[in-house]
Amino acid sequence: MGLIRLCFETHKGPLLSMAQVSLQGGQVTSWRNEKGEELLFTSSKANFKPSKAIRGGIPICFPQFGNCGSLEQHGFARNKIWTIEEITPPLQPNDFNRKGCVDLLLKPSEEDLKCWPHSFEFRLRVLLGVDGDLTLTSRVRNINGKPFTFSFAYHTYLLVSDISEVRIEGLETVDYLDNLHQRERFTEQGDAITFECEVDRVYLHCPNVIAVLDHKKQRTYVIRKEGLPDVVVWNPWEKKSKSMVHFADEEYKQMLCVDGAAIEKPITLKPGEEWTGRLQLLVVPSTFCDEQFDL
Repeated sequence: MGLIRLCFETHKGPLLSMAQVSLQGGQVTSWRNEKGEELLFTSSKANFKPSKAIRGGIPICFPQFGNCGSLEQHGFARNKIWTIEEITPPLQPNDFNRKGCVDLLLKPSEEDLKCWPHSFEFRLRVLLGVDGDLTLTSRVRNINGKPFTFSFAYHTYLLVSDISEVRIEGLETVDYLDNLHQRERFTEQGDAITFECEVDRVYLHCPNVIAVLDHKKQRTYVIRKEGLPDVVVWNPWEKKSKSMVHFADEEYKQMLCVDGAAIEKPITLKPGEEWTGRLQLLVVPSTFCDEQFDL
């Protein structure tokens, strides 16, 4: 498995922010702040063998999220070997000067075309910022002779101190589909989302900025998204954890998936069209005011 290590040196002496990207799945497998603290969850039982999904980090779910039809769960992109691509000019001015950056490319194999007969180019840019922020930008182009439709998610496993000490703010009054109740539609009633049991929901038409507060760590994940109207919130809790492969029984306590996604209304691209979806993750002390992030 190919790994790319991105490092950016801060102005605080020898301290480093770091991101690690796997060519298997085009997947960010590690993200550390300048103190060397890991910010993403990866299971102690994760499988790093080729053609297998890695349990943790930020898997790319494409061309579907979930399990339906003839495609494997969450699509094939997270199981494929991506290639490194040189892109000139950068997507945004001065990206290369200000940040650690890598560009990856995925094209369908003959095997992929048999189960999903659509030609595409999927470009992924991973940026590690001067403040340790992590930005993923996906561009999917239709080079097919006919339109195709897909759903998508950045299946982000956040590392938390204790799931019972975590809350999500910014999704109040938002409608969601509950996968634990036959995808029935509900409206979020709480002031914040907290966790006492298994949760598997797709929040619809969400704000572009939400926050995940870890009270024990006294830090907040700020999640910004563009082109991604939905947010998946998932924790398997105790019972389901025991039946999951590549996942230890008690690890549900240290993880929470909060995904920027496009699920309810899949994306349709005509020949030659391109879609862009961007996710930015930033960690700040929980003493910061919510108003600073327009939650």
